[in-house]
Amino acid sequence: MAPASKADKKAVVDAAAWMFNVVTSVGIIIVNKALMATYGFSFATTLTGLHFATTTLMTVILRWLGYIQSSHLPLPELLKFVLFANFSIVGMNVSLMWNSVGFYQIAKLSMIPVSCFLEVVMDKIRYSRDTKLSIGVVLLGVGVCTVTDVSVNTKGFVAAFIAVWSTSLQQYYVHHLQRRYNLSSFNLLGHTAPAQAGTLLILGPFLDYWLTNKRVDAYGYNLASVMFIILSCTIAVGTNLSQFICIGRFTAVSFQVLGHMKTILVLIMGFFFFGKEGLNLHVVLGMIIAVAGMIWYGNASSKPGGKERRSLSLPTKQQKHGSLSDSSEHDGKV
Repeated sequence: MAPASKADKKAVVDAAAWMFNVVTSVGIIIVNKALMATYGFSFATTLTGLHFATTTLMTVILRWLGYIQSSHLPLPELLKFVLFANFSIVGMNVSLMWNSVGFYQIAKLSMIPVSCFLEVVMDKIRYSRDTKLSIGVVLLGVGVCTVTDVSVNTKGFVAAFIAVWSTSLQQYYVHHLQRRYNLSSFNLLGHTAPAQAGTLLILGPFLDYWLTNKRVDAYGYNLASVMFIILSCTIAVGTNLSQFICIGRFTAVSFQVLGHMKTILVLIMGFFFFGKEGLNLHVVLGMIIAVAGMIWYGNASSKPGGKERRSLSLPTKQQKHGSLSDSSEHDGKV
């Protein structure tokens, strides 16, 4: 295949992966808000456990049908990943409860510089000046859009600190494990989803009771709420898979930077659903700045020297790939 044709094909697949993630992420936000606000199902951690249980079922079926080949992930690596991932989920829920919405948004924004730090230290990534500035513009724009009241307390700060670092480490390891062990997104999900489902379904009801003072088994289930739970779990399969595909093809930093397009879309959809109260001049200005920063980041990071590894020392374990695998370019540029 000619280089130009190969590059065009990669660009199409990359765009499709991003669109898949944006659609499923925005979709699950809308469904979960309806489930919690309209039907009062406030058991977020337990719901996440159900999401991973459904994802596990999907990987089991695909493996049984022969679309996913067997693969190996060392137990210490799996335990490390599950630890980071579960601390991320729990930390985010607790941070939202203990902090103001403004500080919670600032904590989420701080994942980008933390992810940059991890890539610089762990993968020897080097960023150009334009790439660094474009990240700053995105942070500024999203901050203008979302940060309003900002108040902080000690326990809220600790919860946010744990949430930010565990989430950044979890996303870093998605990319790291796929590269190091040559795992497709389906393979990696097949290893991690069962462990996350088991731990979250065991711990989730207790954590949710602590956060809400309500028991998940005492919730008044009805046909509508159950249908919304099933819909949420179904969309979550796509959300989990698309996250692994995007981070595997790019990096955690790119996923964070360009992923804020979802924040912009949620704000716009909030305007259509809830009226002009959700959209004012400073929010529109923030959207424009953020989108401009994303475009600048995409252009700057794709240029030679925009974002490169100084050395490539990751060992790679060879394995067979199933027909449902996604490849990433394992060269010096990321």
